[in-house]
Amino acid sequence: MATFLYKLGRLAFRRRHFVALIWVALLTLAGVGAASAPAPGTTSFSIPGTEAQKAFDLLEQRFPGASADGGTGRIVFKAPEGEKMTDADNKAIVAKTTKELSDGSEVVSVTDPFTTNAVSEDGTVAYTSVKYDAPGMELTDTTRDALEAAGDDARAAGLTVDIGGDALQAAAEPGAAGEIVGLALAAVVLVITLGSLVAAGLPLLTAIIGVGIGVSTITALANALDLGDTTSTLALMIGLAVGIDYALFIVSRYRGELADGRDREEAAGRATGTAGSAVVFAGLTVVIALAGLAVVNVPMLTKMGLAAAGTVVVAVLIALTMIPALLGYAGRTIRPAGEKRKSRKKRSEKPETAGNAGNAQVAAKAGLGTRWAHFVIRRPVAVLLLGVVGLGAIAVPVTQLELGLPDEGSQPTSTTQRRAYDLLSDGFGPGFNGPLMIVVDAEKSEDPKAAVATVTDGIKGLKDVVTVTPAAFNKAGDTATITVIPNSKPSSTQTEDLVHAIRDEGAGIKADTGAEVLVTGTTAMNIDFSQKLNDALIPYLGLVVGLAFLLLIVVFRSILVPLKAALGFLLSVLAALGAVVAVFQWGWLGGLLGVEETGPIMSMMPIFMVGVVFGLAMDYEVFLVTRMREAYVHGETPAQAIVTGFRHSSRVVAAAAVIMMAVFGGFITSSEQMIKMIGFGLAIAVFFDAFVVRMAIVPAVLALLGKKAWWLPKWLDRALPNVDVEGEGLKALDSRNSDSDPDNDRELVRA
Repeated sequence: MATFLYKLGRLAFRRRHFVALIWVALLTLAGVGAASAPAPGTTSFSIPGTEAQKAFDLLEQRFPGASADGGTGRIVFKAPEGEKMTDADNKAIVAKTTKELSDGSEVVSVTDPFTTNAVSEDGTVAYTSVKYDAPGMELTDTTRDALEAAGDDARAAGLTVDIGGDALQAAAEPGAAGEIVGLALAAVVLVITLGSLVAAGLPLLTAIIGVGIGVSTITALANALDLGDTTSTLALMIGLAVGIDYALFIVSRYRGELADGRDREEAAGRATGTAGSAVVFAGLTVVIALAGLAVVNVPMLTKMGLAAAGTVVVAVLIALTMIPALLGYAGRTIRPAGEKRKSRKKRSEKPETAGNAGNAQVAAKAGLGTRWAHFVIRRPVAVLLLGVVGLGAIAVPVTQLELGLPDEGSQPTSTTQRRAYDLLSDGFGPGFNGPLMIVVDAEKSEDPKAAVATVTDGIKGLKDVVTVTPAAFNKAGDTATITVIPNSKPSSTQTEDLVHAIRDEGAGIKADTGAEVLVTGTTAMNIDFSQKLNDALIPYLGLVVGLAFLLLIVVFRSILVPLKAALGFLLSVLAALGAVVAVFQWGWLGGLLGVEETGPIMSMMPIFMVGVVFGLAMDYEVFLVTRMREAYVHGETPAQAIVTGFRHSSRVVAAAAVIMMAVFGGFITSSEQMIKMIGFGLAIAVFFDAFVVRMAIVPAVLALLGKKAWWLPKWLDRALPNVDVEGEGLKALDSRNSDSDPDNDRELVRA
């Protein structure tokens, strides 16, 4: 592996014009494809194997043309103080509004609140429901604009008008200002870490090119592959973070090779062969974690994971080829590591201390990472206990985790959707925002009407039911729909309990009458989605961690090091989930982060964080521990190898973590609760994993294990392929020029 990548790096350095041309051509091709591609429709959201999805499919079959999955809109009217919606003038205004809506395109039906009992008991609030022939995300901008403008005349007449429903759904956009701030912080960290604007600009440039290719390709294929906007958001988020980090590791290693006296082409090859090997395996762990989302069997998640994994592959290829090419263009503008510090040291060094130059060099290299490694080696038990107990305490809120999907009640209070949600809750009760649709399949029943009546009566007797509407039959008379209004809000546990109670009631009815009772609707779909994700979490975790564990055994030639890596990841992801619960469910620091409404945690958050954070956590493990492994293989003791690994890698790993936190943190500024939650969760998870697990717990465990950390059964050692991540194969190149052999000058760091 190392030898192949070494040759690839040197080739890219020499043929830099050709390599740069290829990547620019790919970026141009992807951009042209995105610009010329047809506008994407909506992503068809389906959850195979769930009762809610089965009911939707049945409705499409038994109620043809009814657009069971069509978008809905609600215009909520509130009368001025002292008036009622039933007053003649207000009724006329509402009638005019409904008439204008009925004439719009894509509209299937518009209800009259005064004939459908859609007026609150006190007469102050009324609503009009609009049904469309396409799902909410598929509606045209013209249709959406017409819905938003429908209440203008009513507002001018003095009514309070707000609009809700999934017809107003738009793509969740991250905060542009946050992205800019995140990139600016990343740039500052790169300048500090790499010591020059040119060196800092290379990771940013290559990451932007990689993300540009990835996101443009997703956009170009969006219509053909039914890819949603959230797919691009995830690819952007992950692509930027890993693209910057992978390039940073190679550029940093390149500067280190220059400091060892190698010429620039040789240094580029060495950096690609050593750090590039770590990039390949780190990227593989991220790809495994993202592609593994297909295990959940939710098409939307599968597409998101595969698209983001593709962007990571692009980031790896760019780091291995374009970075060496750009290093060739940069020439002498990128200086060897520590050159400025050494020059300052020489100017300040007194003649009488020149004989102690070797000691001075060691002292100069004893930076913060080296001093911290010495501290951990001296007190491994204390550091290990403090890290584990601290993360364990932060993870405690996970025991109170409540899962659900965000609804309009989690929107900012400044939005019309949230105000419409609150008006309906005040006028009709909180459950009115999350009605349940009951589908009764009475095809196999001897008396369909009697069976449906039994279902209706049974549901009326359940707890937490406010209203049960009369059944509506299809033309064949073998299928009916019933709407149930709960007494609690859509995201509450009481509503979830009601869904399960109706399904339990339906099981008995099917045994007695032969009619099948199915519960669907947005609320039931969310509940089924959450349950499906919960059921898939353990298999997914086993698959991803298992595959990555095997991969890390190959990389580290050890059993205990990969095991320690996996356990450390579980600790960091649990702590991150605990922090998410504390902020978004309990409201701690909610005002600081712009969380206006607490509630259940997004149901996909645990499995999403497991997938993404595991891949990123293994990045830090690979980059930090491979340098330790490299030192150990070259003859250093286990303790010396820990110090050497930190001396060479801790600063770069810390910078990479800060960059990832900055990129992810930029998404916290999004107005969408889902994007905000993902950004915060990933940022805090990176902090815990990089600075607590990898920088504290990992060296403490390795110090306690000593040589046992690198133990591998002989039979397994013979069976595993030798991928040579440490660059052992490159020693043959050094033998051709012993004067430049870095191992001859290798400096053992005292533990």
